[in-house]
Amino acid sequence: MNNFTKIHPFIWFDNQAAQAAKFYCSVFDNSIIINESAMTVSFELDGFFMVGLNGGPAFKPNPSISFYVLCDSEEEIETKYKKLKAEGMVMMALDEYAWSPKYAFIQDKHGVCWQLTLREPGNDHQRITPSMLFVNQKNGKAEEAMKLYSSVFKSSEEYALVKYGKGQGNNAGYVMFSHFKIADFPLMAMDGPREHDFDFNEGISFVVNTKDQEETDYFWQGLIANGGSEGQCGWLKDPFGVSWQIVPKRFMELAGDADKAKVQRVMAAMMKMKKFVIEDLERAAEA
Repeated sequence: MNNFTKIHPFIWFDNQAAQAAKFYCSVFDNSIIINESAMTVSFELDGFFMVGLNGGPAFKPNPSISFYVLCDSEEEIETKYKKLKAEGMVMMALDEYAWSPKYAFIQDKHGVCWQLTLREPGNDHQRITPSMLFVNQKNGKAEEAMKLYSSVFKSSEEYALVKYGKGQGNNAGYVMFSHFKIADFPLMAMDGPREHDFDFNEGISFVVNTKDQEETDYFWQGLIANGGSEGQCGWLKDPFGVSWQIVPKRFMELAGDADKAKVQRVMAAMMKMKKFVIEDLERAAEA
């Protein structure tokens, strides 16, 4: 089933999606803006696909989901650090830490957070990986989340799972660092001690593109089970508060039709939905 599924991050901007995409393309090599509309901008950073939304001020990205970036030289990490921190906020300055000879944590001027680190010899993972930080009442839930995602997305693989030991700053057995893959999409997850003024929200969500209604139903039910919640227009929150969008390929085809009146009918029908129902979207298109 999941060979047909593509997952990608979706970032909510305060009507600055195009400016943000151009900024990120100036920071990362081998980057390109793929498509730009009044509502969204799709782009690739070093081959990593992302979409930005002109969503207004309702939601903002925060450190609960950041992007972990592997850098291949000190010159590269220093250059990226200088560009990303401009008009932003340095959360952990570029320096040597126990886990890396050079590392930094930055929130850029658009509110998106980045972790920069030097690539270790032999590490051939992709350059950019979303990283989830489970904090406050969710501290200790990272491993449970990993298990949920791996059960829903069957083609999963665990690369690393490191847990806190006694006296290491968090409860022993909580996740210090993890790296795994679901449906060929890499993720990191870790538990964060202490109280924080942020949590998962719609500022950064994950889109799951589905091939048909059966797959749409499968991912919808799998991700809201055991405490998740339904949202509008294909959005949901899983039991940990992480936002997902389950979007059938057919909706994208209908929404991209050259007939503007048809598109308006499809969008009007979509706005009334929680989970997408392809048959109802097609019926609206042909009304």
